Amino acid sequence: MPYKPLKLWFDNELAEQLSEKLLSVRSDFNSTAFIKKVDTGVDGLELKDRVELIADELNNHLESDYPQQVEVLLQILGPENDEETGMFKEYYWIMPIAKFVEKYGLDHFDISMRAIEEITKRNTGEYAIRPFIEKYPEQTMARMKTWSMDSNKHIRRLSSEGGRPRLPWATKLQMFIDNPNPLFPILEILKDDPSKYVQKSVANCLNDILKDNPEVAKRIIEKWSTDASKERIWIIKHALRNLRKKNDEWALSLINNF
Repeated sequence: MPYKPLKLWFDNELAEQLSEKLLSVRSDFNSTAFIKKVDTGVDGLELKDRVELIADELNNHLESDYPQQVEVLLQILGPENDEETGMFKEYYWIMPIAKFVEKYGLDHFDISMRAIEEITKRNTGEYAIRPFIEKYPEQTMARMKTWSMDSNKHIRRLSSEGGRPRLPWATKLQMFIDNPNPLFPILEILKDDPSKYVQKSVANCLNDILKDNPEVAKRIIEKWSTDASKERIWIIKHALRNLRKKNDEWALSLINNF
């Protein structure tokens, strides 16, 4: 099968797929108009803009208020993803639903948190959660701390990944660049997580913090290095990968002690 860039997956075929799912829940959904709007709108757009356009057309064609719209969209998500991969291969079609919650759900905290939880079990809520962190910092971080103790690895990962100060392809969270301290209670809970998927996220979050607040991050890493589990050692090594490439003496010395 020939390679197809990810952005080209968000086209009229995806609109048809979403329409079929939506019609099974809402028989009055105007699939013809929805597909036409997506088909004529995506030409010339890059990935993020295609995803947003489909989210906008979901909003335009699901004729009800946000809480009812979300209930409909949650009904079409299908089975959860039990693997640590596949979010962008099998579940890519959920990305516009995540964007819909991110863009239209900001005034409905509890409903949107539930939606982001369900989305993350299949795709990812790491982008959708960020406007909520900015608007409701204490409330959202408390929810994310609860998520860090969840039995579902995707939800635990979200508690770390969603708060990354410099998450790729996302707007920077300047509040955590200025002060990363609200992230540490979550990372502390996850520092020995058995899932490699979660470990990688924790390491990447620490790597982000090292770029802007190296002394704070180094203190946390030094503390973690005492009696470290194999999971924590992996996290620390991965978090220090950029410093290791630069032959940073502190990083190399710490790793050599393992």
